[in-house]
Amino acid sequence: MTSPSAPATSWHARLAELGIRLPPVAAPVAAYVPAVRTGSLVFTSGQLPFVDGGLRRTGKVGGSVDVEAAAADAKVCALNALAAIDDLVGLDSVARIVRVVGYVASAEGFTGQPRVVNGASELLGKIFGDAGQHARSAVGVAELPLGAPVEVELTVELR
Repeated sequence: MTSPSAPATSWHARLAELGIRLPPVAAPVAAYVPAVRTGSLVFTSGQLPFVDGGLRRTGKVGGSVDVEAAAADAKVCALNALAAIDDLVGLDSVARIVRVVGYVASAEGFTGQPRVVNGASELLGKIFGDAGQHARSAVGVAELPLGAPVEVELTVELR
């Protein structure tokens, strides 16, 4: 596993090793920017599961969207957040993932939000190793923008 302070290879090299390509930065759907740096931290805006400019699916988890599909969407959200970070400061300047917040559009009675957000958390662990261990919240909500089933935001520390 990689340490938080010095990856054995660059994070871009690790992505290539895993066969993962970062998508283009998703265009904001309202009045905000994809990511902001303050000091040694970068905060991303909430990222939706956009692929090629559109949502992969819409609906509520535990209703029309199953947990596995929503976890795959959370992974896409995390990749979109990494793309925003890469565009702002360069992915190789990331020392560690500090926090993940996942919002899950939940059908009545659905309580599996942590399993959904694991899609993002497990991907970050695979990419960043020990530096991918993070604090996290998985929150069930009634609705998300554009009918998305999941939204993820990241906080990262820079070297």
